[in-house]
Amino acid sequence: MSELTLLLLRFGFLLVLWAFVFSVVYALRSDLFGQRVRRQPVEAAPAPFVASAVAQPTAPVAFAAPAPSQDTATEAFTVAAHSSTATRLVITSGPREGLELQLSKEPLTIGRSNESGLVIRDDYTSTHHARLMLWSDDWVIQDLDSTNGTFLGGSRVTLPTPVPLNTPVRIGTTSFELRR
Repeated sequence: MSELTLLLLRFGFLLVLWAFVFSVVYALRSDLFGQRVRRQPVEAAPAPFVASAVAQPTAPVAFAAPAPSQDTATEAFTVAAHSSTATRLVITSGPREGLELQLSKEPLTIGRSNESGLVIRDDYTSTHHARLMLWSDDWVIQDLDSTNGTFLGGSRVTLPTPVPLNTPVRIGTTSFELRR
């Protein structure tokens, strides 16, 4: 092999090595500090939802669903009245205090990322901080290996833990509760 070939191989290897080092540093930086977040101006309290503001259809719907029977409606009301499953999440303290989210059957991710279902933008919240999920008719909170932890009623969550109704959950500087 010629001297020029060995020199080019050495520079190529050095270039690949530095590319690897920079990719590791970039990954560590994004994991530790998250994405850069712009500060948004503090808004006044959100306007309440007004049902009349929703556009009403002008023509009647051709295929309306049949009305439920009296027995079905009574059964649905009885199940809803006796259900202990939370249907909404209420933020009780923090920058978004007073915000209410309707809970669905889908898991809710919480963190600084714009991809999260509940975005909390503070310095103590990880990019993907925690997950709230429905498990056997109980809501369960799971910490996603966050730096500062997730706290349920003052105790740090290490394993997926059921969240009782009206029990404070703290993530960063934000606290919320699950309510019916």
